[in-house]
Amino acid sequence: MKSSAVFNTTALFLLLGLAVPAYARQEKEQENAKPQKQEQQAKPEKQQQAKPQQQQANTAKQQQQQANSDKQQQQKTQQQAKGQQAQQPKQQQANSDKQQQQRSQQQAKSQQDQQQKQQQQHAQQQANSDKQQQQRSQQQAKSQQDQQQKQQQQARSDKQQQQRTEQQSHLQQVKSQSSQEQHRQEGEQRGAWQQHRAGNWQSEHRDWQQRGGYNGYRIPDDRYNGYFGSGHSFRIYSYPVMLVGGYPRFQYGGYWFALVDPWPEYWADNWYDNDDVYIDYSDGGYYLYNRRYPRDRIAIEVYLN
Repeated sequence: MKSSAVFNTTALFLLLGLAVPAYARQEKEQENAKPQKQEQQAKPEKQQQAKPQQQQANTAKQQQQQANSDKQQQQKTQQQAKGQQAQQPKQQQANSDKQQQQRSQQQAKSQQDQQQKQQQQHAQQQANSDKQQQQRSQQQAKSQQDQQQKQQQQARSDKQQQQRTEQQSHLQQVKSQSSQEQHRQEGEQRGAWQQHRAGNWQSEHRDWQQRGGYNGYRIPDDRYNGYFGSGHSFRIYSYPVMLVGGYPRFQYGGYWFALVDPWPEYWADNWYDNDDVYIDYSDGGYYLYNRRYPRDRIAIEVYLN
């Protein structure tokens, strides 16, 4: 309704604008015609009587031309107004298409931003998940390492317990013997130990290199690491002792050991009962060490049975 009112108002102004110049032109022509009429009045009366008809014809012709011109001008104005009226929907449609295109672009940009945001969130979530998985893996690895350490400690504790059990078993075995038999064996063993006491140990003992090298039984490494070395000490009296060819042999760690060297004369008479000793492999052979005399070592030989 508003667009139609604007169009009617515009057409009215255009018609008025065309009518005013036409009216002005008609007045001007009439004014120009007045001097001619006055001149004609000065001529003979006969000529003045012939001209009014011609002037009327000319005036009618001019009015007809003016009317045709006004009608053409009105048609042009109407065509222009109709063209403008037809142009308005096209302009409105163009504006609507432009707005629709802008909305589509905004929606596309919004969707693109949303996708990028979702991708970033997904990447962040994946990174967090990977980080948590890595932390769990590290915790599991640490837990396994702690468990292994506990198992190793438990194994060492079990091995020590086994050694103590063996010692107690040997001790009980010794105690279970009759006192008479025990006294007899102890007397024989003491006599054998005393027979192999050195008079001058520094000159009488020889190491395995001086003896040409050790050629006896060799203890496997896994067994050696569990029972032998400076970290595993014991007392000989807690283990079985036997005499072979007048020489004392004692059993420890599943093996029998025979002293090849005499023991130093300055050691106590009952060192094999009271002193802590250990067996170590060094310089190509096995030796018996006394913790009370750490600088001395007695060459010994290993027997499996």
